[in-house]
Amino acid sequence: MDNVLAMILGGGRGTRLHPLTKERSKPAVPLAGKYRLIDIPISNCLNSGIDQIFVLTQFLSQSLNQHISTTYHFDPYRRQGFISVLAAEQQTEGNATYDWYQGTADAIRKNMRHAERLKFHEFLILSGDHLYRMDYEQMIEEHRERGADITVSALVVSRKNVSELGVMDIDDHGHIERFVEKPDEPKIIDSLEIGPRFFKLRDEPVQKGLFLANMGVYVFNRKTLHDLLNKKDDQDFGKEILPHAIESGLKVYAHKFNGYWEDIGTIRAFFDANLALTDPIPKFDFFDEV
Repeated sequence: MDNVLAMILGGGRGTRLHPLTKERSKPAVPLAGKYRLIDIPISNCLNSGIDQIFVLTQFLSQSLNQHISTTYHFDPYRRQGFISVLAAEQQTEGNATYDWYQGTADAIRKNMRHAERLKFHEFLILSGDHLYRMDYEQMIEEHRERGADITVSALVVSRKNVSELGVMDIDDHGHIERFVEKPDEPKIIDSLEIGPRFFKLRDEPVQKGLFLANMGVYVFNRKTLHDLLNKKDDQDFGKEILPHAIESGLKVYAHKFNGYWEDIGTIRAFFDANLALTDPIPKFDFFDEV
């Protein structure tokens, strides 16, 4: 897919995955014996026709850099494509010294200079520690057809998962009217529950106790993201960028994802996800050609 730049967030210290992250960054953690977590978003990008990819890291990136450089090779006779690791670095501008990444949005902000020299229309922002298969082309085409400024990929989750995710409220057309990062107040959580109309519009059986949650997959128009990162000193997409974008009247839409998705952020999640891959027909299938 032309005119798209993917930026994959390598995550923070990965303390919840310790000791697996004692000597490597979170995206470099092994998966299924022969892969790394970073292979998931990279594979999704390449299978979606996206071949301009930056991987942003801050901690212990040598192993990740080596894996990417030895695994992914582009044909020198085809059009330009790349997968590059951008390790965090302290920068100075005038008398100011920029510190390490302070959040997901801040990581993108401090690497925008690498994107300025490239030709593209949309940013595709991804997390490096999630397990899922997704055709990003469908999401990007929907983003363009709607004339959206921002599109957020969302999946339906139960109430027990709400406090760990960003939750949204959308209208009949998929426009996000409200976004709350990791809500914990019962009244707020109740107000975000998916109503019957959501299911009826999609010809799906009505269910109770379900919510629409953020997957950490975003499409931003180039100018939109540039303006949002420069107008305010927001550090995080879920906590600040998305709520402020909605409040300012930008066209922010949800793209509903119906497949398998798992956040590999803890040792338990890592163990369960790897064990599930041994099922006769695993929910996440490395060899499914569809």
